[in-house]
Amino acid sequence: MTRVLVVEDDPQLVRALVINLQARRYGVDAAPDGATALRLAAARRPDVVMLDLGLPDMDGVDVIKGLRGWTRVPILVLSARQASDEKVAALDAGADDYITKPFGMDELLARLRAAVRRTEETPLAPGTTLVETAEFTIDLLAKKVHRGDHDIRLTPTEWHLLEILVTSPGRLITQKHLLQEVWGVSQSNKTNYLRVYMAQLRRKLETDPAHPRYLITEPGMGYRFEG
Repeated sequence: MTRVLVVEDDPQLVRALVINLQARRYGVDAAPDGATALRLAAARRPDVVMLDLGLPDMDGVDVIKGLRGWTRVPILVLSARQASDEKVAALDAGADDYITKPFGMDELLARLRAAVRRTEETPLAPGTTLVETAEFTIDLLAKKVHRGDHDIRLTPTEWHLLEILVTSPGRLITQKHLLQEVWGVSQSNKTNYLRVYMAQLRRKLETDPAHPRYLITEPGMGYRFEG
């Protein structure tokens, strides 16, 4: 059973989420504030966290940072905040997705399924278990990236995005395909997600992120990995 931790201080929304999730055979824990969320996450080890940013005791971004200190569990932010800088702050802190309130339950469940899918093992084609460049090495079996003597820590979303690109070297992967595979959506208005995550990957992997050698943008179309 997939276990979801819902972190939300609106009792009506919590009730709606719990009913809908349990009806689809998810296990659900609920926390009304950040401190309870961090305690429950450590005790119950959820498979996915749904997190409101506007909590009574602390900002949701601080909860994300607290979780990212020890776990790579997918974090879906649910928030009424619409400013793009707040979305970027949540994504930069380690969130995997950002869903603006009010949202449709069908969309939320699709994004939840995509988050769960990102953490599942995917079969690898022969010869694609290790990707080596002059700057870094990607171990697809161990799901690790090494740069020099250091391990590079990636969030589940960063990893999944990188994995799709490096297993098709030289091939243009469209924005639509990446959005569908990584977030379970195909709307073109979500391309800001891709920009944020590609920028994060470049900061972590490229020697000169402003002039990438490996993670290439094809403007208006998509991205490609050049090994």
